[in-house]
Amino acid sequence: MSKRRADYPETPDGRYFVAKEKLWRKTDPALDDATRRARVKSLMQARRAVKHAKQTADDDALCEARQAVDAAKIALGERGPVWWNDNAPDETGKHPRNSSYAEWWHQEHE
Repeated sequence: MSKRRADYPETPDGRYFVAKEKLWRKTDPALDDATRRARVKSLMQARRAVKHAKQTADDDALCEARQAVDAAKIALGERGPVWWNDNAPDETGKHPRNSSYAEWWHQEHE
C-alpha cells in the first residue's frame, strides 16, 4: 500500500512536507487548479519517460526525461526559485532538526 502525501507531516507554514526524514518543498499554492493539474500531468509523463528510458537502457532518452522532470518540478514550484516572498531560504533536503523547523520537529516528532 502506498502512502498519500497527506500521510506526511507538513511544516506549520505549509512550505514543506517531511518524507524519509527530509524536507521536500510543496507545490506553489498560488497556482490555479487547472494550471496545477496540467503541470502535474507533465510531471507524471516525464516520470514515466524516465522509467521507460531506464528499462530500455537509453541514456539519451534518460537525460531528456530527467530534464523534463526537473522542468515540471520547477513549473510546480517544487524546485528552482522559492514561491514565498519573505526571504526565507530554501531548506529542501535538510532533516527538519537541522533546519529552521527544528523546534517544531522536536515538539511534534521526537
